[in-house]
Amino acid sequence: MLSSEATTRGIHVSVRAQYVPERSEPGLGWFFAYTVTITNRAAVKAQLVSRHWVITDANEEIEEVDGPGVVGEQPVLAPGESFEYTSACPLPTAFGTMHGSYQMVMGDGETFDAEIAAFTLAEPLAVN
Repeated sequence: MLSSEATTRGIHVSVRAQYVPERSEPGLGWFFAYTVTITNRAAVKAQLVSRHWVITDANEEIEEVDGPGVVGEQPVLAPGESFEYTSACPLPTAFGTMHGSYQMVMGDGETFDAEIAAFTLAEPLAVN
């Protein structure tokens, strides 16, 4: 499950993760990249205003990350538009998971959390 998809109130979030061996030192730290595509399938514009991530490593240590926007932006998406970005996550273990939400503000003023479904971060061969 190196990918995930979820739709909340017309906001579709898909994620693809990959191991980055050239930035990893097994035994010391593992590095993963993930690409997120957010698509507005609703009938009104939507703005992503903040993010909340829950990152769990193989030792069941949990780190929560909150902040404004993503990659320095708070994108506004018209109906049918998508926004894609790539970010990264270092882990102290060869395996982990991420999930979370984006706080969205719709053109009609409605606010809600769009789900980011859980996906796996794993060094190849680390999981049987």
